[in-house]
Amino acid sequence: MSPKRARAAMIISGLGFLALAATLALTALEDNIVFFRAPSELARAPVEAGIALRVGGLVGENTVRRDGLNVRFQITDLAHDVEVRYTGMLPDLFREGQGVVAEGRFDTAGVFVADTVLAKHDETYMPPEVAEALKASGRWQADARHPGEKTDPAAAYGASAK
Repeated sequence: MSPKRARAAMIISGLGFLALAATLALTALEDNIVFFRAPSELARAPVEAGIALRVGGLVGENTVRRDGLNVRFQITDLAHDVEVRYTGMLPDLFREGQGVVAEGRFDTAGVFVADTVLAKHDETYMPPEVAEALKASGRWQADARHPGEKTDPAAAYGASAK
């Protein structure tokens, strides 16, 4: 075999190996990939029952219903709502009007059954996906601090950091 053919064979077999490795990696990760959706996105394009996803937005006002560890509430982006059912301990910061992301699946009745509920961790933080969904729905508060935005501690006390 000439050196030119040997090099071509090596390149082709290397590309084949990379394609096989990528296919195996994606197949292995397929069950662990979870997509984020806002209530407005779900209203436009519903997801079939049983598919894992994250739903994020704000906990709807006057929607939290507790029965022991069973909790029902709505997640809203102020344009559309998603009914959520969760069994377990909710985060301490979970409350109406606060940002939340729930991970789970829709049941056949169209109720989102959450396996995990995550609440925002302080009064200024909002998950980037939720902020983008609120911006897209036209409900973003312009005076609110944006996700990831740095604050000047000195400015909080009326002083300049200069």
